[in-house]
Amino acid sequence: MQFSLPDTDGTEHSPGAAAATAVIFTCNHCPYALAWHDRILDVASDYADRGVRVLLVNPNDAERYPGDSYEAMKERVAADGGWSAPYLRDESQEVARAYGAQTTPDVFVLDSDLRLCYRGAPDADHGDPSLHAVWLREALDAVLAGEDPPRAETKPVGCSVKWKS
Repeated sequence: MQFSLPDTDGTEHSPGAAAATAVIFTCNHCPYALAWHDRILDVASDYADRGVRVLLVNPNDAERYPGDSYEAMKERVAADGGWSAPYLRDESQEVARAYGAQTTPDVFVLDSDLRLCYRGAPDADHGDPSLHAVWLREALDAVLAGEDPPRAETKPVGCSVKWKS
């Protein structure tokens, strides 16, 4: 599922050109997305030298949820001193619709051919940082080894994507 979206610096990013790509729909305000945020950025850091791209995508309606606007995204990344993965804006929500994103977060792991290999939550409990996004890590490890992940799908858990009316 190919796309091109701008990050908080205006640079366009697309899945692919990597051994594996994790496309993760997220946002600025959802407590679930915030709880998993550091774990997801740790995955981006830990797997960067293994040929994995992590793309964080905010699809939420910024008119109804101004905290998820492109400007608010830029401010958040700047306040954190930058992130280990690009934070992309899906203003039209076309990418989120094409992927069937339901929640923030909603994780999609693609292989080098952009075949969907895993979809769901980063791990079993947003409230338990010790889980270290283990389901996401298992999926990436399997894809990098040329295998199918032990779980192809788990239930995405989080706030609903805030669709435009």
